[in-house]
Amino acid sequence: MFVGDSMTIGSTGDFTWRYRMWQHLNATFDGPYRIVGPRHTLHDPAEGAPTSSAYADPGFPDEARRHLAGWGEGWLHMAPLIGDMVRRHDADTLLVSLGLIDLGFYTNAEQTAENVRRFVDGAREAAPHIRAVLMPVIPNVRAAVDTAFGAECERFNELLAKAVADLSTPGSPLLLASEPDGWETDRATYDGTHPSEWGERLLAGAFAGAMHQAWGVGAPYGVPHRVPYGAPHGALSSR
Repeated sequence: MFVGDSMTIGSTGDFTWRYRMWQHLNATFDGPYRIVGPRHTLHDPAEGAPTSSAYADPGFPDEARRHLAGWGEGWLHMAPLIGDMVRRHDADTLLVSLGLIDLGFYTNAEQTAENVRRFVDGAREAAPHIRAVLMPVIPNVRAAVDTAFGAECERFNELLAKAVADLSTPGSPLLLASEPDGWETDRATYDGTHPSEWGERLLAGAFAGAMHQAWGVGAPYGVPHRVPYGAPHGALSSR
């Protein structure tokens, strides 16, 4: 289950990093799997709502579009939801990219870190053996010019690393992904925050790298293992 904010849900006309991860899993994952979640649409800027189905690749199948992400939603919003969503959709692995919106509008670093812990508790209550990869906050253009906001992002990432170290267990492992290698705001985003096509690949690569290194899932991003990229979009199957 992909869990995230505007960087994860994407906007009308985007491929999304979720799409890049789906391609990667189809190319490298040995065995059947499902992408799960209660939502499947993109954010529509014209409507100001998550109502768009206009993905850049119309061949991206509906069952692979599933997610739990929302424009303007953060740890604050997802912590109360995650338990029910994990239980309802039988999720066993969470790929989570949250925090920038929290720090920008809702909570400080310490409060946001507390919501991370609430999120993990809620997910484990629903599925005691769930595992998760957590992405640190990637500083955006605001962090570069607003020193106070930039410091909050740095502080939260320190607290997130501590939470992962404190809360990870052998039976329910947590991974802290590395900030995507080569992330440069002017190239990796189209507006200073939201990922460009290059940024989508970097985000997918960071998650894929963490899962491969720690759990042996798939292969390093961009290294075919099972079927080549560009294969027909039919490799997704039920778990």
